[in-house]
Amino acid sequence: MIDLHSHTLLSDGELLPAELARRAEAAGYRALAFTDHADSSTLDETLKTLIKAVEDLATHFQMRLLAGVELTHCPPAQIAGMVKDARSLGAGIVIVHGETIVEPVREGTNAAAIEAGADILAHPGLITDDEAKMAARRNVCLEISARAGHSLANGLVAAAARRAGAALTFGTDTHSPRDIVSREQAERIARGAGLDDREIEEMFGRGWRFFLRGDGGMRA
Repeated sequence: MIDLHSHTLLSDGELLPAELARRAEAAGYRALAFTDHADSSTLDETLKTLIKAVEDLATHFQMRLLAGVELTHCPPAQIAGMVKDARSLGAGIVIVHGETIVEPVREGTNAAAIEAGADILAHPGLITDDEAKMAARRNVCLEISARAGHSLANGLVAAAARRAGAALTFGTDTHSPRDIVSREQAERIARGAGLDDREIEEMFGRGWRFFLRGDGGMRA
């Protein structure tokens, strides 16, 4: 199991990085990205703390850990600069909180995240075919989400990605121990979104690239 989207108590999660990592490891995870929420006021400190957490913990776990960020409810005009800033601060993965149907995310966030070249557009809600095509061109992954509410549009996201040739990734969007799902449950969520076995294997295999590309977070 590879999880590219999780939150600690550095934002609105319930667990310290160490406890989240241990619970994920005990659940059989092979890789986990810490991607706490941030905006322009918290980006620097959030990433600094998560990078230190990964450095301190990496050699003590049998799974890979990665420090990243989820840029959340940021004005679309700020997103390009914040994606660049996050990478310069050492983020191993940059996620943008997409236009989920259960939160009042500003219209234009999906397009701004894709144009900025974020790694993943999380729970993009009612993403358009044009946005999905742009994601394919710019190598921005679209997320299949396990989180209640955000997952309601998974079927639409999967279908748009298939038509456009856009890549999919999986994220639990974990905030509490209850959100940690097994690989089997993750596969069921993906099948519920309409993915076939080949697409599911591609989705999980694709997640490894963020842990193997050598720009931070790798276990020694």
